[in-house]
Amino acid sequence: MAAGTRRSRGFKRTSALLQPSIRRVSEKRGFAQSRLLTHWPEIAGDTIAAIARPVEVSYARQGMGATLTLLTTGAQAPILEMQKETLRERINAVYGYNAISRIRLTQTSPTGFAEGQADFTHRAPKRGPTAPPPEVAARARDMAAPVADDDLRAALERLARNVLTRTTPTKGSP
Repeated sequence: MAAGTRRSRGFKRTSALLQPSIRRVSEKRGFAQSRLLTHWPEIAGDTIAAIARPVEVSYARQGMGATLTLLTTGAQAPILEMQKETLRERINAVYGYNAISRIRLTQTSPTGFAEGQADFTHRAPKRGPTAPPPEVAARARDMAAPVADDDLRAALERLARNVLTRTTPTKGSP
């Protein structure tokens, strides 16, 4: 290993692993900074984020500034049209300079087109699994009972409950 290079060991943050992929995909759409995509509700505000999504940033051949294309439905377009200048100022405040000179609206139905199906809203977390039947819980408890360490016993009991309640048969199981 050359002097000055350092090998990282251990765990990495998920964001560090995903950042190159996110950057590559967003740059294909013209988004130099993926912040516009990932923080859209914070940048645009909840009301605008609910009715519009950023689709593309295109740069003119001559001149400064880019054009941001927003996807919205036909019914929401007039409302968004009136708020374009305010939205442009908010976006440029995030970039720190006059990066977006124009906002263009494109309309489509909420479903049917690939861009129309893109959803950047955060979903509520899924509910956890339901409690296993009492006989499964008792059997798992009995299997883990000989273990002396409380934390290990609890982990093994959870594992046993998961294995016992699995519905898909594995290779070699009856």
